[in-house]
Amino acid sequence: MAMSCKDGKLGSLDNAKYVRYTPEQVEALERLYHDCPKPSSIRRQQLIRECPILCNIEPKQIKVWFQNRRCREKQRKEASRLQAVNRKLTAMNKLLMEENDRLQKQVSQLVYENGYFRQHTQNATLATKDRSCESVVTSGQHHLTPQHPPRDASPAGLLSIAEETLAEFLSKATGTAVEWVQMPGMKPGPDSIGIVAISHGCPGVAARACGLVGLEPTRIAELLKDRPSWFRDCRAVDVLNVLPTANGGTIELLYMQLYAPTTLAPARDFWLLRYTSVLEDGSLVVCERSLKNTQNGPSMPVVQHFVRAEMFPSGYLIRPCEGGGSIIHIVDHMDLEPWSVPEVLRPLYESSTVLAQKTTMAALRQLRQIAQEVSQPNVTGWGRRPAAIRALSQRLSRGFNEALNGFTDEGWSMMGNDGMDDVTILVNTSPDKLMGLNLSFPNGFPSVSNAVLCAKASMLLQNVPPAILLCFLREHRSEWADSSIDAYSAAAVKVGPCSLPGSRVGGFGGQVILPLAHTIEHEEFLEVIKLEGIAHSPEDAIIPRDVFLLQLCSGMDENAVGTCAELIFAPIDASFADDAPLLPSGFRIIPLDSGKEASSPNRTLDLASALEIGPAGNKASNDHSANSGCMRSVMTIAFEFAFESHMQEHVASMARQYVRSIISSVQRVALALSSPHLSSHAGLRTPLGTPEAQTLARWICQSYRLYMSVELLKSSCEGSESILKTLWQHSDAIMCCSLKALPLFTFANQAGLDMLETTLVALQDITLEKIFDDHGRKTLCTEFPQIMQQGFACLQGGICLSSMGRPVSYERAIAWKVLNEEENAHCICFMFINWSFV
Repeated sequence: MAMSCKDGKLGSLDNAKYVRYTPEQVEALERLYHDCPKPSSIRRQQLIRECPILCNIEPKQIKVWFQNRRCREKQRKEASRLQAVNRKLTAMNKLLMEENDRLQKQVSQLVYENGYFRQHTQNATLATKDRSCESVVTSGQHHLTPQHPPRDASPAGLLSIAEETLAEFLSKATGTAVEWVQMPGMKPGPDSIGIVAISHGCPGVAARACGLVGLEPTRIAELLKDRPSWFRDCRAVDVLNVLPTANGGTIELLYMQLYAPTTLAPARDFWLLRYTSVLEDGSLVVCERSLKNTQNGPSMPVVQHFVRAEMFPSGYLIRPCEGGGSIIHIVDHMDLEPWSVPEVLRPLYESSTVLAQKTTMAALRQLRQIAQEVSQPNVTGWGRRPAAIRALSQRLSRGFNEALNGFTDEGWSMMGNDGMDDVTILVNTSPDKLMGLNLSFPNGFPSVSNAVLCAKASMLLQNVPPAILLCFLREHRSEWADSSIDAYSAAAVKVGPCSLPGSRVGGFGGQVILPLAHTIEHEEFLEVIKLEGIAHSPEDAIIPRDVFLLQLCSGMDENAVGTCAELIFAPIDASFADDAPLLPSGFRIIPLDSGKEASSPNRTLDLASALEIGPAGNKASNDHSANSGCMRSVMTIAFEFAFESHMQEHVASMARQYVRSIISSVQRVALALSSPHLSSHAGLRTPLGTPEAQTLARWICQSYRLYMSVELLKSSCEGSESILKTLWQHSDAIMCCSLKALPLFTFANQAGLDMLETTLVALQDITLEKIFDDHGRKTLCTEFPQIMQQGFACLQGGICLSSMGRPVSYERAIAWKVLNEEENAHCICFMFINWSFV
C-alpha cells in the first residue's frame, strides 16, 4: 500500500489503486485535521458517520490520509526552518566578513603606528624620543576623542555637534577608532546572541555588539529609544526638546537618570544629544553623546543625589537585511565617574564587561525576545500575552530599584537608626506609592495600609560565586526566610495584636516553584512561588493557608562573565491580575571581578549539607581555592513592608531584626560556599565520607546482587570507599527509605538528589509517598508486600514529583530490600532508570 505525500487528494485502497478525493471531502478532512491532527480510530469512524460525503471512504483510507497530511505539515515546517536558518547564516556570513575587514584595517593601522613609533625612537635623542612618544600618544588620543570646536545652542550648532557625533559613532561601530577584543565566554554563531566585544585601552568603558534581529529597522529604533523598557537600571528618559533637520533627521535633547545598583553608590544621570538619521545606503542610525560645557551647547544644572556621568559617542546602526529583518551594530561608550564610589566598588564602574552585560547585550536580548514574540504570537504564560509577562518583570525590577535608591521625589524619607548603621530604614507615605495596595484579603481582614517601609543593607562577599549563592537562596528559602514575615507581607496589615509577627505560629509546609515564563536565552525566569500551609495567627494555625509570591530570577548562569544575579519577589493573590499591586523585596549580587568563576553545578546541593554538618571528610582541592581566591561580590538586600502609620516604630524594629537575621543567614551560607570541601573536584559530599555511608553502599550492592543475580555497579570496585564513590556517580537515581509506618528517605546518590531537587540533609524530611502521584502510590501499595516477601519488585514507568513539585518521568523503577550484616531488613532501595524532568 502506498500513497504520495505530494497530492493531498489521493487516497489508497488495499488493492494499491489510488482514489481521488473530492474538494468537499478534502475540506471536511482538513477541518478535522485542524482540530485534531492525529484522531483515534473511534474519532475517524465518528467523522464518517457525521459527514455523509465520507461514507464511501474506508476508515483505513482516512487513516492514511491523516498520516500523509501530517507528513506534508512536517515537511513544510522543516523547509521553513531550513530557509530561516539559511537566511540567518547568509546574514551572519556577511556580518563576519565585515568584521574581518574591520579587523584587517585595525591590524594595518597598528602595524603602521608601530613602524612610525620605532622609526622615531631610533632616529632621535632621548629627549626627542620622549617628545616623540608624547606626540604619538597625543595623536592616538586625538584620533579617539578629537577636540571639539566651540558650538552653540542654535539649530546649526546642534546639527554640527550631531554630525560630529555620527562620524565618531560610525568609526567605532564599523571602523578602528576603538580596539575591540572579543568578550570572554562569547562565541559567535547562528544561534548566539551575536558578536560581542569590549574595549581595550580607551578612555572610560565601552562595549560593542553586532547581531541579527527579525524586526524592521524603524521598529528596532523605536524599541531602543524607549530605554526604560529594556534597560532595567534606567529610571527615566525625558525628551526636553526635538528639532527636525534638513536631511530628514531628528535632534533630541535628553535628560536620563540611572538607578544606583547598590546602597553603597550614588545614582547617575546624563545630559544627552540624540541624533536620528538615515544614511545614503538606507541604514538607520541613532547616535548619542553627552553635552558638555566645552561645546558651548545647551546646559543642564547638576541634580542633587546624582553624579553626572559622560556618554561618549554611542548608538545603533541598523541596516535592513535581505529576506527581512535587520543587522544591528550597538556601541555603548561611557565614563561612569568611578571616583565617586568606594574603592572596593570601582571595578564595577571600570569594567567594560559589566557594561556589555547590563546595557549592550540587554538591548540585543530585548530585540530578539520581541522578534520571537512577533513570529510566535500564541506563546503565552498562564494565558497571558508576552507583553503582559514582560510588564510584570519590569514592574518587579523597577519596584526593587525604587526601594533600593529611595529617591526623595518619590516620597521616601529616612528614619533614624537604632545606634547601628548596618540597616537603613526608609518610609514612604506618598499616595502614588500606596495606590492599589489597599486590598481585601480572603481571610476577611481589611488591608488598611497607609505607608510603606523599606529596610535595606549591603555586604561584601569573598570567594562566593553569585550564581551559586542565588540558586541556594531560591531553592532553599526556609534556610533564610521567616514564614511569619511572609504571611505578614502577604496579608499587608491586620488590625489587632497579630499585626506584627512575633513567635512563629506555623512554619513552612513546603515550597513549590511554578514556572510562569522565561526569556529566549533562559537568562531570566518569572515564576510563582507557592508557600504551603503558612499560619500567621492562631486562627490560621487550625487551617493553614497558602501564600503566593511572584518571583523574578536572573543571573543563574555561572559561565556568564560579569552578570548580576537577582532574586526579586512580591506577594500576590492566588488569582493575580496583570495590574496586581506589587511590593517587591529581594537580593542583588553584583560580581566585582571579571574573572570566570570555577564552580560545579552541584555545589548548591552540597551547601545545605555543609550548613548543618560542617566540614569533615574529604580534603580540599587546591584548584578551586586558587581560582576563587580573588572572587569578590557585593550583595544588596531590600525588603518592603506595608503598614499603618501608627505602627511605624514597631514595623521598623521588626524589619531591622529581620534583615539582620537574613544577613546572618547569608554570611553562614557564604562561609559554607567558600569552604574548601565544596571544591568542584571534591566529587562526594561531606557526609558521604563517613563509615556509615560506606557500609550502606556496600549493603545496597550486595542486596541487589542477591535478589537480581547481577551486579549493580558495572566496574569492579574494591574497598568500601570505591564502592561508595561509584554508587554516588551512578547515572540512575538511587535512593533509600526507612522501614517505618511513614517511610522517610535516608540516602540518595547524586542523581537521586538531582531528581528530587534536594540535599542530603533536607532529604530526611521527605516521605516516600510525597514523591508519587495517586497512581504511583497505589502501585507501590500493591507491590510493597512482594518487595518484603520476594525481596524485590519491578515497577512500570510513570510520573513522580520532586521536592519542588516538578513532575519527573522515569522509564521504569526497581525496588529491593537492603539487608544488613545479620541479614535483617535495613531499608528499601529504589532505582529510577532513565528519569527526566517533564
